[in-house]
Amino acid sequence: MGDLKIEAISTPRERKDFVDLAYRLNANDPNWVPPLHMEAVELVTPGKNPFFEHADVQFFLARRDGRIVGRISAHIDRLAVAMDPGQGMGPGTGNWGLLEAEDQTIAHALIAQAEAWLRQHGMTRVLAPMSMSVWEEPGQLTKGFDHPPTVMMGHQPERYNDYILALGDYTPAKQLLTYELDITSEFPPLIQRIVQSGEKNPRIRIRNVDKSKFDTEARLILDILNDAWSDNWGFVPFTETEISYAGKKFKPIVHNDLIMVAEYDGEPVAFMMTLPDLNEVIQPMGGKLFPFNFIKLLMWLRKPRVRTMRVPLMGVRKKLQSSRLASQLAFMMIEYIRRNAVARYGASRGEIGWILEDNQGMVAIADAINSHVNKQYTIYEKTL
Repeated sequence: MGDLKIEAISTPRERKDFVDLAYRLNANDPNWVPPLHMEAVELVTPGKNPFFEHADVQFFLARRDGRIVGRISAHIDRLAVAMDPGQGMGPGTGNWGLLEAEDQTIAHALIAQAEAWLRQHGMTRVLAPMSMSVWEEPGQLTKGFDHPPTVMMGHQPERYNDYILALGDYTPAKQLLTYELDITSEFPPLIQRIVQSGEKNPRIRIRNVDKSKFDTEARLILDILNDAWSDNWGFVPFTETEISYAGKKFKPIVHNDLIMVAEYDGEPVAFMMTLPDLNEVIQPMGGKLFPFNFIKLLMWLRKPRVRTMRVPLMGVRKKLQSSRLASQLAFMMIEYIRRNAVARYGASRGEIGWILEDNQGMVAIADAINSHVNKQYTIYEKTL
């Protein structure tokens, strides 16, 4: 065994090496979904990913005898540091993420390097893994290794969790859950009655988004999101640049009848975003669009047929949270999208999340529609 060397990287060539390692180390995992290579590079490139506008980031590569054997990122999100510490982030909190390693020794050396960098930059606590923003792929998968993730969800080998636990000084800070359900069956009678009651209320209107007014609708949804989630654990507000970036990224897989806005007395007060599971079509592509995969992807985007629909985001303005109306609006949006997903896209399975383990309102909604936890992601913490 040669000496292990860990080096900070910054050049485009080194960032490509950083990205490529994940494809090699996960090649034999049937449940890993190779991201499109161009998007994986974009994630770690300043000037392309707006996360870098409010974060200090350092990437590291581990080499043994000149061969790349591991990687990690260390980062300080200045927006997260500015948050109330009671919400999970706050002053002195940094992160590491994007861990890939051939073995435990390499993983531990990389984590130690990331921790050292965070200490050098004044951090006193770490929340990890975070790859890289809380809005991207937070947490280490700790349940649900036996099936692929849906679009925009992470997947890491179980051994990486073993590596973290073997350090002995990382403790769980929060569990993030995803719920799956059969959407071909109607919801329980109680939920149907709640939906029907809402349909009789003239003060309630549930509408599709209008993709012809995409920018306006995207800003409306993100405005509700920033309000609805503002007290949540781990919340970091979207910046203007991130709103534009997210809109551009989502637009190809946004469909009018899969995203709903709920209005009460004419005011938009809630939304539910559902996306066809892009991972189903890109998993066989191995991260490559050319020479022919881009044609397959374009054809799929034009009229997607999927097994799974994912609900990555939903929210109700704070002033209505914990009210019966909030639950009614949620059930109405879920039911309308369920019908559209089955009838128009051939879907049979839904996935909701992630949801914070202690978000009682969302957990209650998930339970009421007979869904069950299919994946769990753990965010660990450590005092530096």
